[in-house]
This record gives sequence, structure tokens and C-alpha cells, in this order.
Amino acid sequence: MLIVDDEPDIRQIAAIALERLGGFRVKTAASGAEALRLAGVEVPDALLIDVMMPDLDGPTTLQRLRALGVTAPAVFLTARVQRQEVLRWQECGAAEVVGKPFDPLKLPDVIRRCLA
Repeated sequence: MLIVDDEPDIRQIAAIALERLGGFRVKTAASGAEALRLAGVEVPDALLIDVMMPDLDGPTTLQRLRALGVTAPAVFLTARVQRQEVLRWQECGAAEVVGKPFDPLKLPDVIRRCLA
């Protein structure tokens, strides 16, 4: 499981929820570029990616991960969850879209659904 978010608090909360409640083995990245480096070392089985990040945004990060052969389901994190935006993120390859702020207690179930 790879979490990609430029906000340290979001990375930490998501990692704790996914590790402790979901039993996932988690790696975190503070940027899209860091995510690309990590995915080159160990291919993740699931992705949790912030949509709005400096430099490489979430959709671009996912596109580049796909070009590297990463086929893991992706969940986008975003504050923009209006219907047309959710459809846009799904067209970019998101299996799920989770609104910010998110409920950490529900996050493991979202990931499990994507992996099922």
C-alpha cells in the first residue's frame, strides 16, 4: 500500500488507520516524484493518492505509475467531490474517490473494496 500526499498529517493519519485497523503494510510518499521512486523499488498492491499536490498532481502521478507498470487499484483523496469531479477522477483511473476530510475508521474498508 502506497500513500501519496503532500500533507504530513494526512499521510500519518491514513497510515495509522490502514496499518492498525486494516492490517496493511504501508509506505508513504510526500510527492508524486517520491511515489515514482518508491514504486520502482517495490510495486504497491494499492494506492491512496491526493489529487492536488505541487509539481505532480494525483492524476499525473497515477498516469506515470501506470506507465511504470503499476496496476494496483488507486483511490484518490480530494476535497473536490462534486459529481462531475468524481467522474473526472474516475476517468483518470481512480477506482474510488474519498472526500477530505475523511473518516480514518472507514478508510481500510474503502481499500479492501478496491482490492476485492
